[in-house]
Amino acid sequence: MTHIVVTDGYGAEFPVFPELVRETAKNFKVKEVCADRAYSGRENVRAVLDVGAFPYIPFKSGSTGRARGSMAWRKLFLYFQLHKEEFMQRYHQRSNAESTFSMLKRKFQGKLMLKNEVGQTNEALSKVLCHNITVLIHEAFEGNARIRFNELAHLFPDLHINSDKF
Repeated sequence: MTHIVVTDGYGAEFPVFPELVRETAKNFKVKEVCADRAYSGRENVRAVLDVGAFPYIPFKSGSTGRARGSMAWRKLFLYFQLHKEEFMQRYHQRSNAESTFSMLKRKFQGKLMLKNEVGQTNEALSKVLCHNITVLIHEAFEGNARIRFNELAHLFPDLHINSDKF
């Protein structure tokens, strides 16, 4: 995971999507964003385009290509209509995100145990951190991945990583 926003669990996640995209783009070169129909909206399409990426977000049924102030929406709608097979093939990469959430729920239980908002936020962030560490360890030992902390530490100055130790 590249950025996380903990919501109250009752509202839609749609409004936090632009923040997730912007924050991710601060540390990563984002080329494509795949999201399901729940995130289909002019603001979300604009957020993805603003970071220089292509939004693979299918349109909800009944959506039209009317711009309503967003030519990006219109262009994406036309692209979707003309290249639907290619679009959907790229879009289905979002299953990687679904797999990540499934792994988190299986490994660390599906619900948060703490009751207050600060505790739940810290619990959720801890679970994501533990998941990421688990994946790194697995890939280092099972997938023979070369983890280059010393080459990438400068990208995260807030973590105060001494790259000489890696």
